[in-house]
Amino acid sequence: MKGRAERDVRARLTTDVLVCDGAMGTMLHAAGNALDQSLPALSLSDPDLVRAVHTSYVDAGVDMIQTNTFGASRLRLDEYGLAELTPEINRRAVQLARDAAQCGRPVLVAGSVSPAVSVQQRRRTSSSDRLAALDEQITALVEADVDLIILETFGYLDELVEAVDLAVRTDVPIIAQATFGHDHRMLSGHSPQEMTEALSGMPIAAVGTNCTLGPQGLLSVVRGMREHTDLILTGQPNAGLPRRVGPARFEYDIDSAYFVRYVGQLLELGVSLVGGCCGTTPSQLGAVVEVVKEHRERAASRARAVHASPSVTLTTMRRGRVPLADSTSPVVVELSPELAGGVDESEDLARQLAQSGIEMVSVAAGTGLRAQMDPINLAVHLTQRLGIETMATVTTWDRTIMALQADLLGAHALGLRRVISETGSPPLLGDYPHVDGIWDVDSVGLIELLVGLNNGRDSYGLSLPTKTAFEIGARINPGHHDVDLEAARARAKIAAGAHFLITRPVYEVDGLQRLLDLIGDERPPVLAALRPLAGFEEAEYLAHEVPDVHIPATVRAALERAGSAGSTAGLDLAVELATQVRYFTEGLFLIPTTDPVTTVRLLAAI
Repeated sequence: MKGRAERDVRARLTTDVLVCDGAMGTMLHAAGNALDQSLPALSLSDPDLVRAVHTSYVDAGVDMIQTNTFGASRLRLDEYGLAELTPEINRRAVQLARDAAQCGRPVLVAGSVSPAVSVQQRRRTSSSDRLAALDEQITALVEADVDLIILETFGYLDELVEAVDLAVRTDVPIIAQATFGHDHRMLSGHSPQEMTEALSGMPIAAVGTNCTLGPQGLLSVVRGMREHTDLILTGQPNAGLPRRVGPARFEYDIDSAYFVRYVGQLLELGVSLVGGCCGTTPSQLGAVVEVVKEHRERAASRARAVHASPSVTLTTMRRGRVPLADSTSPVVVELSPELAGGVDESEDLARQLAQSGIEMVSVAAGTGLRAQMDPINLAVHLTQRLGIETMATVTTWDRTIMALQADLLGAHALGLRRVISETGSPPLLGDYPHVDGIWDVDSVGLIELLVGLNNGRDSYGLSLPTKTAFEIGARINPGHHDVDLEAARARAKIAAGAHFLITRPVYEVDGLQRLLDLIGDERPPVLAALRPLAGFEEAEYLAHEVPDVHIPATVRAALERAGSAGSTAGLDLAVELATQVRYFTEGLFLIPTTDPVTTVRLLAAI
C-alpha cells in the first residue's frame, strides 16, 4: 500500500493543480480498434497496447492516468458476451495502469467508471440492476488498489447520484463528472447548478464535467458550476467535434495551442484537475502539462492581482450599406427549430419575414437532443397557412430509404416542392459522440431517390401512380479541409441530379471562388450562405472545434478587437461578404443567429 500522502487525493487537489490523462478510446481507435467493440476487453486481449497508451500519457508528464475500464460494468460487457469476465477485466486494467505509473515520480491511478448502462440500455434496466453492476465494478477496482474512483460521462443526474452514494462507501476518494450537451444541460435536462446542488452535501473529493463538449463549451459549463458551488472542480473537454471518415471511424484535428488556451481559462476559474476526453492525445496533454507548470510558477503573484483587469479598447469593423443582389436574385432565410420555437412562433416569424420582403424561407434540420418538429412538417405547415414559398432540409441519418420515400411522397402531396438533401449527423449522444448514427443512404443517395420520384419511379424502380416535381438542393462546403475532395463530391451531387447548390456558411471569399472554379462551369445555380458571427468566442469555436470550417485569422482578430461589439462586427463582415459573393453566385441564403427579422432588415435592403 502507498503512503497516506500519495493516497490523499483530496489534499493534493486542494493545494495543487493536477493533470489527468486524455482519451483512451481515441488512442485505441487510432490503433485500428472499432469503437463499437468492447474496448475494456483489450486489457485482456491486447494488454501491451493498453499499457503503451498509459505509458504515452505518463511520458507526457501527467499526474493521473485512468484505467481502461470505461464501460466495464457487467451490464455493458454482457452486450459482447463478456459479463463473466467483469472482475478480471477491471483488475487487469488496474494492473496495466500501475505498470505504467512506475516511472520514478508520483502518478495516481484512477479507476474509470462510466454509467452502468448505455443510453440505449437505460430504457430497459432497473435502478437496482444498475447499482448491482456498479457495485461489482467499483469493488473490483478498489480491491485492485486504485488511488481514486472517477465517475465520468454521466448524462442522467439520478444515475450520478446513485453512483456517488454507492462509491463513497469505499475507502478511496471519489470524483464525480457529468456530461452536458450544447444547451449546457445533461441528458436528464439538469443544469450545472442543479447538478452541483444535488452533490453538494455528499463526501466527494471533486465535482466536474467531461466529454461531449469541446474546450469552449466545457469552459462555459464549468463557469456555471463555479457560480453555485465551492467544491473542488474538474474539467476534461473533448478535442472539439469529430470528422466522420468512414463507418464507425472518426478523427479529430483540434490544435494544441487552442486546446491549452482554454485549459488556461479553466485554471483561472480555479479548476484543480484538468485533462482531456474524446479526441485528445498525449501530445495535447503534454502541452497541458506545460501550461499547468507555468500556472504553478506564477500562482503567488497572480493571487495578489486576481481582481485586476486590463483596459480594453473597443473597435469595430468598417460598416457598409449596399444592396445585396439584383431583385431577380433569390434571398432565402433559414429558420432553425431552436430559433423559431413552437409552431405558433415559427408561423409568426415567417409572417414577419414575408412582410419584410422575403419570399422564401427554409426550415433547417434540428441539431440538438430535445424534441423538435420535423422540418418537412413545419415547411408544409408554413406553406399551407401563409402561402409563403418554403424548402425543407432532409437528413438521412437513422432513416431507412423506405421511410424517407414515404415522408417525401406525403410532403409532395401536401404541397412541398423544394428539398435540401443532407447526409447529416446524429446529435451528441452516448459514450463516443457521433458513433451511433446509421445511414441507409447519404445525400447523394437521397438526391437519386428524389430524381427517381420525379421520374415516377420508387426506390426499387417500380412505377408510381404519379410523378413528383421536387426541386432538389444539395450542400457544398467552401471551408472543407480538402477542397479537391469537396469539389469531386459536389460534382457527384450534380451528376446525381441536384438542381441547385447551397454553400455552408461563407466567412471568406477566396475559398468559395476556389471551390466553384474546381466544380466547373457546368454547375447549377449556387446560393451563398451567410451567417453573421456573434463575436470572437463563436469564431474561435467554429475555427478550432468544428471540422471543415475556415475563418481567417484576420477575421478572428477583428472580432477580438471589437470586444463587446463583436456581434456588430460580425454583421458588418456578413454585409461585406454579401457585396462580394453577389458577383459570382445566384442568390443568398441567410442563416440568422439571433433575431431573423432584424438580421434581414439590416442585411437585405431590397
